[in-house]
Amino acid sequence: MTTRDYATIDLSVDRTGEAMESINKEVWMLAEISNEESESAKVHMRELEAAGFTITSVGTSGRPTAFIAEWEQGEGGARIGFLPEYDALPDLGNAASGEQVAAPNGKTSGHGCGHNLLGAACTGAAIALKFTMEMEGIPGLVRVYGCAAEETSGAKVYMVRDGYFDDIDVCIAWHPQTYAGTGYVSTSAMSDVVVEFHGKTAHAGGSPWEGRSALDALELFMHGINLMREHVPTSVRMHYVIQAGGSAPNIVPDYTRLYMYLRDKDRAGVEALTTWARALAEGAAMGTQTRAEFHVPYGMSETINNTPLVENCYKHMMEVGAPQWTEAEQAFARDCQRNFGVPEEGMATDVRPISPPSVQGGSSDLGDVSWCVPLIWFWYPSVPQGVSMHTWPVTACGGMSIGSKAVDGAAKIMARMGYDLMTDAELRAAARADFIERRGDVKYISPLDNVS
Repeated sequence: MTTRDYATIDLSVDRTGEAMESINKEVWMLAEISNEESESAKVHMRELEAAGFTITSVGTSGRPTAFIAEWEQGEGGARIGFLPEYDALPDLGNAASGEQVAAPNGKTSGHGCGHNLLGAACTGAAIALKFTMEMEGIPGLVRVYGCAAEETSGAKVYMVRDGYFDDIDVCIAWHPQTYAGTGYVSTSAMSDVVVEFHGKTAHAGGSPWEGRSALDALELFMHGINLMREHVPTSVRMHYVIQAGGSAPNIVPDYTRLYMYLRDKDRAGVEALTTWARALAEGAAMGTQTRAEFHVPYGMSETINNTPLVENCYKHMMEVGAPQWTEAEQAFARDCQRNFGVPEEGMATDVRPISPPSVQGGSSDLGDVSWCVPLIWFWYPSVPQGVSMHTWPVTACGGMSIGSKAVDGAAKIMARMGYDLMTDAELRAAARADFIERRGDVKYISPLDNVS
């Protein structure tokens, strides 16, 4: 591929800059949480339609804020998918400030995972690829999946189940992070679990023996979960919140509810954890003479990586490089770090080497896409070094020029990869062969097949 070719795709990204910045800023301000991001989805669809894409599905797979848009030219070309996300997180609203202060519009939710940036760059890269294909007469299809509710019941899992990725050659994605890098990192498989206990109410002071405490059952279940931690692999993560724990101390609680995530390196591990947790719930109910209800409403799979795509991504990442930060941006990052309580090292300025195989503790519905189609995803800096995701500095940086520069660089990397995949049949074939080899004989079973 020639330098002139990449210059053309880079210029197409620049041409898309206004649309990307509109998506970025508007979605940051909207800060709509999972399954409520209807206006954020409309922002993406508006810019896609303005660029010549057709919205082919809204409320895709029964997910109210999901959509699909596509553009196609000619016959017999490649079919490339982009995966924007746009949901925010509760309680992470923040001004574009280096300290933790409320958002000026009063929003308590905020983009503490940078999905305003993620979505803007993915949609922008798709539009830029379309512009370049038009200029050069390249046949092919560009499809944009509006990936709603990634933070909770991510729409990608439902779309995979319903076959919306079956005709795609490769999918491309990225995620905001503290550094620029790609490699062989897998997200963890995960299951949502909801445990409810039903007991019998009574006066806690006058006649507690007449009651059966649902809170006692919940506490016994939690104790059992915490005893499990000694006897599970280091790849396991188990975390929960109590959503209902009783209403008053002088009333024996007759109802409690716990919501938890069970994670492990693969679906088999998660299913084994789930079976164990279910037995603990039943035992806790038996020991307290209450009744347990154990629900698994949703799950995600681990990620399959892809060597040809990782190598192609890394090549473009090295050429595009990390953003060139101004001293004002580095000072903003250091303010965030100081107020967050981590070393004041500023923003990352280089690209990390390709990451070796590992399993990350977090989960993503990208995993289920990777079981259906070759997938490439990478990380690009929009967050000060040492700051964890799902925190207020992520929201803050996403609302100012640090976030905008991340969008531009990530979009260039994705658009370049899309261009290569559209014009290089050998790269597509190598990615497909690697995908088949890595998946092996393991049959993909949607986590949704095991919901209860």
